[in-house]
Parts: sequence; C-alpha cells; structure tokens
Amino acid sequence: MPRDTPGGGARNVLGGPLATCCTSPMTGFYRDGSCHTGPQDAGTHVVCARVTREFLAFSVARGNDLVTPVPEFRFPGLKPGDRWCLCALRWKEALAAGVAPQVVLAATHEKALDFVTLDELKRHAVDLQ
Repeated sequence: MPRDTPGGGARNVLGGPLATCCTSPMTGFYRDGSCHTGPQDAGTHVVCARVTREFLAFSVARGNDLVTPVPEFRFPGLKPGDRWCLCALRWKEALAAGVAPQVVLAATHEKALDFVTLDELKRHAVDLQ
C-alpha cells in the first residue's frame, strides 16, 4: 500500500497537492498515474519528467532500458515526449551528465527534495500540458 494515496494528502515540490503525472502511458511506481511513493518504492520514483531522446539513451547506457516494452510489468516502453515518474537519483545523475529531462513540478512528489534542490528542478520546469 502506498505511503501516500490519491486524495490522501500527497504534496508536490511546490507544497500543493500532487497532480497526476500521466495516464497514457500509465506511470508511477503504483501505476496510478501519479508519482506517489511508499516503502516498497526502493527507487523513489517521484520526479515527473517529460523524457527526451537524449535522456532515454542515457538511461539505456546506465542499464535501465526505458524504451523496450515489458508487458508483464505493464510497461509500454517510452518515446520522447512521454511523461514518466523517474527515480530521483536517476534524474540527478542525468542532471550531472547534462541530459536531465524537463520536470512537471506540480506532479513531482515532495520526496524528490531529499535528492535534488527545488532550484535544480525549477531550472528544468515545464507545464503539465
């Protein structure tokens, strides 16, 4: 069971209610469309990002193929422009490598601030649309 649930008070990095990141493809550690987190989420999938070709290639090179579909895990494979709840540390790694994707602040869980600063996230901010 998630530590925070839809409507259950989860907050985003701006202090407001956590918005939905994406439902097509369905994202989130709990596949509920939001970047909720909880004890089972060892990767802390809390950064709502709009992925790019460069980021996807970076992720594959780091051993995390986000492009190839894995139906048994309800993972459709991502393409540039998709929004997805990323592991906070992977986003931070991409930031250091100069390939961090844009971030939807309203849909990025406040837990992301345990790993990156709000200023770093704001420099990569994009609207929810």
